[in-house]
Amino acid sequence: MSQTAATDRIARLFEQKGEEPVMSLFLTAGFPRPEHTVELVLGLEEHGADMVELGMPFSDPLADGPSIQYASNTALEQGVTMEDILEMVRGIRARSEMPLVLMGYINPVLRYGVERFCRDAAEAGADGLILPDLPPDEADLLAGHAEAHGLRLIFLVAPNTSDDRMRLIDERSRGFVYCVSVTGVTGAREGEEVARSVQRFIGRVKENITRNPIMIGFGIRSHEDARRVASQARGFIVGSALVDLIREHYPEEGWKDRLFAFVRSLKYGEPTDSNN
Repeated sequence: MSQTAATDRIARLFEQKGEEPVMSLFLTAGFPRPEHTVELVLGLEEHGADMVELGMPFSDPLADGPSIQYASNTALEQGVTMEDILEMVRGIRARSEMPLVLMGYINPVLRYGVERFCRDAAEAGADGLILPDLPPDEADLLAGHAEAHGLRLIFLVAPNTSDDRMRLIDERSRGFVYCVSVTGVTGAREGEEVARSVQRFIGRVKENITRNPIMIGFGIRSHEDARRVASQARGFIVGSALVDLIREHYPEEGWKDRLFAFVRSLKYGEPTDSNN
């Protein structure tokens, strides 16, 4: 299934946004409860998300910090399966044209079956795939099937990625390149740490990533962080800060309102008080 500008939701998003930063948000499928995922994703879109990365929970999430590990464990303890995740994607796609990217690890995909996974994910309505433990030079086992079914395969670069490897990642990525702003696992960090790290390596990223838009993630937790990062890329990605907020407030009354107020604050700088 080839993609055109009209059918490629990720390409269309970047084209439509122009110079405006793209805000991509991450949620773990099935967290805090499986029955909330579809409504949460639709709520994120309603309150400002331009794209959502839906995490596929896995028991050994090498790139994820404590927050997303907790979310993954919670989802797995509730029995979330790959079939459940694809059904969530169908539920979202039935009501939204927002780009959806599945993010997870290679083992569950191998167990499900690579070709079957790419076919079913695309048919459910997913647009892209991020697998942090799939090196770009070993991606042939999946890249052809992803391309055949119109799934954009997205790779990551980090401050310790060499120039040569950045160029390989740019060549093999479709949709965008995910720039990890600091070395290490996911998780909100102090803004100054993020700023210093981004400043150190963003120039090198721009020299080597020339084919794909650049999205920066890891460590963003405020509108100020997002604005600073987005001034040097096409957009920003936030995950752990959302998971932390859900973890702190679920199942209090109004927990969704708090989450959506935080999303608005990330994008627009509005107060996070849901009563405002």
